[in-house]
This record gives sequence, C-alpha cells and structure tokens, in this order.
Amino acid sequence: MTDFEWYLDFVDKDYKPSPDEMIVVFKAKPAPGFSIEDIAGRIASESSIGTWTTLATLKPHIRELMAKAYVVREDGLIKVAYKLDLFELGSLPQLFSSVLGNIFGMKAIKGLKVLDIKFPREYVESFKGPQFGIKGVRDILKVYDRPLLATVAKPKVGHTTEEYAQIAYEIAVGGMDFVKDDENLTSQKFNRFEKRLAAVMKMIEKAEKETGERKGYLVNVTAPPKELEKRIKLVADYGNKFIMVDILAAGPGVWQYTRDVADEYKLAIHAHRAFHAAFTRPKDHGVAFYVIAKLARLVGVDHIHIGTNVGKMQADLIELKDTQRVITEDVFKPRPDDPIKEPQDWYGRKPVFPVASGGLHPGILPQLLDFMGMDILIQVGGGVTGHPDGVIAGGKAVRQAIEAYKQGIPLDEYAKEHKEHKELARALEKWGYVRPA
Repeated sequence: MTDFEWYLDFVDKDYKPSPDEMIVVFKAKPAPGFSIEDIAGRIASESSIGTWTTLATLKPHIRELMAKAYVVREDGLIKVAYKLDLFELGSLPQLFSSVLGNIFGMKAIKGLKVLDIKFPREYVESFKGPQFGIKGVRDILKVYDRPLLATVAKPKVGHTTEEYAQIAYEIAVGGMDFVKDDENLTSQKFNRFEKRLAAVMKMIEKAEKETGERKGYLVNVTAPPKELEKRIKLVADYGNKFIMVDILAAGPGVWQYTRDVADEYKLAIHAHRAFHAAFTRPKDHGVAFYVIAKLARLVGVDHIHIGTNVGKMQADLIELKDTQRVITEDVFKPRPDDPIKEPQDWYGRKPVFPVASGGLHPGILPQLLDFMGMDILIQVGGGVTGHPDGVIAGGKAVRQAIEAYKQGIPLDEYAKEHKEHKELARALEKWGYVRPA
C-alpha cells in the first residue's frame, strides 16, 4: 500500500461493535495483487468517510465516524460496523447509496456480496414496518385455518379486459382468496388499469356473494410516483383492500413512497420481487435476497414473494427457511452453526406473510406445507389456470389438496375417498407429484 493510502486504518480486528451500530456482512474476493485485509479496508472506507488518499480536511469529529472492519477472514467473510450517524433515519435510498453503493465498483474487489445487514433499534424504529402483517391480512379476509391462496390469470399478459375479468371471476369463485396481477401487467393498451380494476372488482363482488367468502384483488399499481398515487387512490375508491407493487423494479424511493400512500388509504401491500435475481442469484456478487426480505419488513410490506422448496425457481433451502424466519419472527436468532447471519430484533414491527410462488400445483402442496407451514400465502398460477377442466376446477383442486393435508390424508387416497372431489383427481392425473424445472 502506498504512503498516501489509509485503507488499513479502517481494519480493526479487536473492535467490539456497540448495540447501536449497524452491522453489514460481506463475502468478498480480492482482485489479483490484493489481500483480504486490503479490500476489507476499502469496503469500510468507501462506505463511510474514506477515499483513495489521506485527507487534509479530515477533522477529529469526522474520524469518529470511521467504519470498522472487525471480522476479516481468509475465506472472504467480512463484517463491518457503522456508526448510526452515517445514516439518514427512515431513508431507504440513502441506505442503498451507502452500504450497497460504490463499493461494488471498486477494481481491487473481484467479487462482493452483501449477505446480511443488522439494523439497530433506532434505525428500525425510524421505519413504519408492515401496516397489517400476517394477523391483519387474515383479519381482512377472515381466514385463519389454512394458507391464503392467490392465482394470476394466465397467460400473464395479453387478455382483453373482458377476458381478464372473466378469468378473475373463475379464480375467485373456484376458491382462491386473491386474484393477482402479474408483475409485468400494469396498464398496457390491451388491458388498461382503470378499466381492468373496475371490471375485476365487479367480479370479486359477484364471487363473494356466491361463495360467502371475502376476496381481494392484488392489483399492480407499479408506476412513477404521481401515477402510482393516482392508482392507489382509485383502488381505495373501489373498496379493494390490497395493492401490489414491484418493489425492486420501482426502486427504493418509490417503494418507500408506496408504503406512505398505502398507509393513508389503509391498504395492504403485496410485494413482488421481480428483478431480484439479477443481483441476488450470483454466488459471489450482488446482494442476498435475505437482505431484500429484511428491507421489505423494515419499510413495511404485508406479503412478499420469497420462493418455495418445490417450485420452478432456484432456491437454497437453508436460505429460504432463514428468509421466512427473519420476516416472521419477533426476534431472529441465527442457527448455532451459522457464522454469517446476525441476530435481529424487530422491536414490534409486524411479521410479513411469506409468499410461495413459481411452478406450484396441487400435487406438490403437501411438500410445500411440510417445509413452510400454514402461515403462508400460496400463489398458484398455471396449477389453477392449467387444470384440464378449467380455472374453477383448478381452484377447487387446490382447496381439496389443502383440506387433505390438514386431515393428514395422502392426496391420492383423499381423491379416491371423496369421489365428489374429482377436481383433485384430475389435477393429479395431469401433473402427478412432479416438481417443475
């Protein structure tokens, strides 16, 4: 290191973080010619008060804000402690700009992944957290004894408004709790937002009268801020209690703004994670989805897609279970053999409904429920709309599979014993117990 660099000043393996500091956990790989200590110092420096050279303008009170890399391991694990004064309370964009910012572009670092962020109490309490959470959403729908269920009208885009509304009716009357827009359906010319909202809400009302069950519409309001607020108000005017937003596609500022507007109109937020795999899936670079899920609880959504153990999307099962735990437990405690994740107290922030989605059908629901439990929202798309006897039958098959599971009866036995439940039998004939690839 040259004499004008001071990166190693940011490395202190004897440092003991205080409870009011933010801890960020990194996995890093040095570029050729650099040591793990070299890049640990660069990460702590660039994300706090440092730059590439010593500074004539560095005052003693500013030096007090130096981040400290206090865990630096040869396998690339780095933990950095940050004084809370480095952060603007209640600002998600500022957090992205700091600990998720320039550090990813430093040429001394070949690979860098953020694996966890531990938020101290004052920082947690500067955000709203979920408005409704698991209990609040169940209270809206009056469903307490099973998972909540949603279905996207498939194909995901292309239907006219009238076609879409008819499928929405069949989804709702077949037994699903929610009709859900897909992440890339907003207000295209073949299915404009306002017209679709009006048409689907008529069908929701009709299905509620016929089934005696409450239903919701997870309508995609994702848009630039002014249009987003207009759409949210319109949803409230129609009496719907739910909105959906593509939180990562919208960006951290719009995501947080959505939470504020939803609070004003008392609407629950369904968070879709579209775009996440661009930076969460690589093993050696980006941001772990576990971190995104924690941010979702911090800012405040009521449901968020986290993946499944049996679907078509790639998933690490230990990471999936930890993600489910960290958004649902009041205090998350890492597994004893986990050197990476930090404990997280949520200080009263409500738990978030985990959403299981991607390639689900009745035949694999028991395996899903064994792994994730009953306090989840299951989004079954093609597994409902692809049923050989139609959408209504697809919804009934899902409900029958869940009832069989609750009674502890294998699906094939349940289908045989309940001849009137031909929908489940037909689903098993088509898909069996295959996990989609």
